[in-house]
Amino acid sequence: MDIIDVSIIAIYILLTLFVGIWISKKASKGLKSYFLGGNDIKWYYLGLSNGSGMFDISGTAWMVGILFLYGAKSFMFMWLWPIWNQVFVMIFLAIWIRRSNIMTGSEWILTRFGDDRAGRASHSIVAVFAVVSTIGFIAYFFEGTGKFLTVILPWDLTLQLGELVLLTSEQAYALVIILLTTLYTIKGGMFSVVATEVLQFGIMVITGILVAGYAFYSVTDMQLQGIITPEWKSILFGAELEPVWGDKFAAFNRLIDTEGYKMFGAFIGMTLFKGFFASIAGPVPSYDFQRILSTRTVKEAAYMSGFTNLVLYIPRYLLIAGVVVIALVAMGPEMNADPNLNGGSLEVILPKVINNHIPVGIKGLLLAGLLAAFMSTFSAFVNSGPAYIVNDIYKKYFKPNASPSHYIKASQLASCLVVVLGVCMGFFADSINSLTLWITSALYGGYVAANFLKWVWWRFNGWGYFWGMLAGLLIATLNFLLDQNKASFEEGTLLYELTNVHAIYLFPLILGFSLLGSILGTYFTQPTKPEVLQAFYKSVKPWGWWQPVVAQIQQTQPNFKKNTEFWSDMLNCLVGMVWQSSMILLPIYLLVRDYPKMWIAFAIFIVTTTVLKFTWLDKVRQIPN
Repeated sequence: MDIIDVSIIAIYILLTLFVGIWISKKASKGLKSYFLGGNDIKWYYLGLSNGSGMFDISGTAWMVGILFLYGAKSFMFMWLWPIWNQVFVMIFLAIWIRRSNIMTGSEWILTRFGDDRAGRASHSIVAVFAVVSTIGFIAYFFEGTGKFLTVILPWDLTLQLGELVLLTSEQAYALVIILLTTLYTIKGGMFSVVATEVLQFGIMVITGILVAGYAFYSVTDMQLQGIITPEWKSILFGAELEPVWGDKFAAFNRLIDTEGYKMFGAFIGMTLFKGFFASIAGPVPSYDFQRILSTRTVKEAAYMSGFTNLVLYIPRYLLIAGVVVIALVAMGPEMNADPNLNGGSLEVILPKVINNHIPVGIKGLLLAGLLAAFMSTFSAFVNSGPAYIVNDIYKKYFKPNASPSHYIKASQLASCLVVVLGVCMGFFADSINSLTLWITSALYGGYVAANFLKWVWWRFNGWGYFWGMLAGLLIATLNFLLDQNKASFEEGTLLYELTNVHAIYLFPLILGFSLLGSILGTYFTQPTKPEVLQAFYKSVKPWGWWQPVVAQIQQTQPNFKKNTEFWSDMLNCLVGMVWQSSMILLPIYLLVRDYPKMWIAFAIFIVTTTVLKFTWLDKVRQIPN
């Protein structure tokens, strides 16, 4: 590494620490100030912060790998999360969530089910889920950051005691960055997180533009045409994937055959099936939920979510596509000749391109940008997860009348605990991909059923929510343990077959268990109190099966009308998904010089933006402050 690049990284880290710690004094006023910024942060800062939190190293390395291997179709792999849950949040969920005027996702649950035993059971289980998912994400960041930095940085930080390796270089690098990020996050809470994330997002946008510009001018059209095929640039597909690569790069076609996505039609069908329910279920109780609750008004919650979608994808995919274009030309032939080519080879494309093929100066900025990506996402989770431990468990059940300074100290301790547990889990994870699939398919699969039903079905109660979430959490944990020990199962046994099923295809099984727990828990217990349901519906006003509650409200308020905007919202969500996809494909087609498809993507972006202006934005503007 050149001294210029090292200097850029050092200046970035020092600047981030300075900003985070300097602004931390604002967090000392109490829990609301520490976790929500006192509902005093402007919506566009929160939108930039939210976008920055979604721009992580592990995810970027994974996206680089799948774009390299699968081409333009890879944008549909994002539906594993599913990324268009952000569209559903923008269209209607942000409004529903912000109307509650509380601090955390589990506290919000009490407004739906009441503060009796059933409500508290549901409140506790969602707090547990929030903490477990935060720990899982910290493990995911730990794994990805270590892999990335080891390839990039020249120093060997391995710690040994004789022949025994106590700490690998990957783990040591990850621990250093995690320690620095935890320092300012714990010190300053939401104010520090948002301030540093806005700074970090600016760095990432500049980095994306510079890398895309360098790739555009250093790689010629002829070089690209000799490697990628029309199928690589196509987003059309059938039941099975056609060969994406030409005969010269047959090793990549063979790798695709072993990745588990060959039956592409079934894979996309399953992601759409999962994505619909997961998106209506709403954001998991983490930093995204917290940004919505931090906005000043209901209207600004919608603005913030829409702005996040608008600013995130084009800069991110300029960076991803720029790295992939360089990798195709500089690394494609070498990787094709590698007899040990496997899915793990894709995870190191990003750091190898940076290490060997990015010029001095841009390399330093790119590394600073990717460190910013990691630090912003990590800090967002470290700030959100402990809110559930302190506000929803410690304060509610153990120490309800302590001073604000006591709760802030408890929050700082809880943050340290969550980080330590996440790092411990990261030590035992196989790869970024295994953690990605566990989080997206198993853990989130257990979340979906109960959180879908809470919006749309009046009879669904707190015990149904508790047992539905518990069933989902248990089967997700079992799935993770089996996956981590699959090498010990004999071929031909049921456990061996289960561990070799692709995680996305286990989603219906996990959903089914969770749904069964939800329905049995609901029908074997008493309904939620009518006054709780009426207060919830009058405040939030979701669509779905709420007619008995609406009828009760209309007895005292004859002019009250139920929400009938389901089809309008779904149409806007469909337009929003196309809008979001156009922002991903636009930079990809620009960088691979497929200008006809680029202009089509741009035209779709303009048309869908215009439609959403009239069908969504104008309607949001009419919401009273």
